[in-house]
Amino acid sequence: MIVEKAEKVLEAHSLCDHCLGRLFARLGRGTNEERGKAIRFVVNMERSAKGLEPIEEATKCELCRNVFERIPELVELMENVSEGIEFDTFLVGSRFSEEIKEIEKVLWEEFGIDTGEPINREFNRELGKAFGLATGKDTSKTPDVVFIVEPYSGKIELQINPLYIYGRYRKLVRGIPQTPLPEFEESVASIICRPFSRAARGKCVFKGAGREDVDVRMLGNGRPFILEIKGPKKRKLDLEAIAKEINANGKVEVLDLRFVTAKEAEEVLTKNHRKEYLALVLVEDGVTPEEAEKVARELRGLEIHQRTPWRVRKARADKVRVKRVHEAKARWIDEKHFELRLITDGGLYIKELISGDKGRTRPSVSDLLGKPSWCERLDVLNILDE
Repeated sequence: MIVEKAEKVLEAHSLCDHCLGRLFARLGRGTNEERGKAIRFVVNMERSAKGLEPIEEATKCELCRNVFERIPELVELMENVSEGIEFDTFLVGSRFSEEIKEIEKVLWEEFGIDTGEPINREFNRELGKAFGLATGKDTSKTPDVVFIVEPYSGKIELQINPLYIYGRYRKLVRGIPQTPLPEFEESVASIICRPFSRAARGKCVFKGAGREDVDVRMLGNGRPFILEIKGPKKRKLDLEAIAKEINANGKVEVLDLRFVTAKEAEEVLTKNHRKEYLALVLVEDGVTPEEAEKVARELRGLEIHQRTPWRVRKARADKVRVKRVHEAKARWIDEKHFELRLITDGGLYIKELISGDKGRTRPSVSDLLGKPSWCERLDVLNILDE
């Protein structure tokens, strides 16, 4: 059956061994070129027995136009395009014209071919094998770089996939935003990204797992973050040396730096975290140690209904979020101050939990005390993984 169909195809079309073998790619093992040579050999043996002339491999294949002969040249072009780019793994893609695809489709339909492999699939594989042999690089489903090749023009597009780096940061001083703001000279993001951009020679994008206000410190075990470095020319970064450089600034520290996959990065940024806070509460009308203890006792396990705070209404959807206070401890300071140490759901605005935000957060510390209360100072102590 295969030999008969192959003979009919070869009598009607001039094909190379690659394209002949690809018609029957799902049958047997080996490369398409090896398969094509074997099928042509058997076809010609039977033709010889019948006294017919052999059908030799086409000098000019009407299907692929001898594109596989261009592989050594394209490998050299790929090496030139990727010169100076650090990578270990790669993938090859290609763009064939609609004309070539249509010729292949018509031929398959003409002879009822249902065991074939599309030309771009074989080309990508064979070019990838050749490039790997020439460079010692490996192919991967999650490659460092992707070559998009236009086989006939020789145009090659190099896509450099991002690097993803996980870490946690501590913000040791107040007055620094997490991400750049016009009125501030620097931010947590700029302090961390600057040495990474320089080392990787790419664009660094900072993504924090949540954020704290400009006047709030981030202490303890630090806030998780992800760096996405786009178009990195260098991928083998000395994370320990970069961390040392960042930590020397005295304002922001990084720890636990490590490379992660895109999937792992997404999980870090979407995971919900409980948070531990230390708030200094101001009560202008005065507060006693007993009142401070009563507030902490009543907050424990309390469900909070919090409408989007007035101060962030333009940046956040205006809706009511239901969050919980899991732990609360009070320490009286003086007749107008006490400290609250809180563990809450992520996303609960602590300043508004204390003030009540003109009724947008209920209940609040102001409600529980029956006196206006304000958050005079706030620190995030720890980000707690659930």
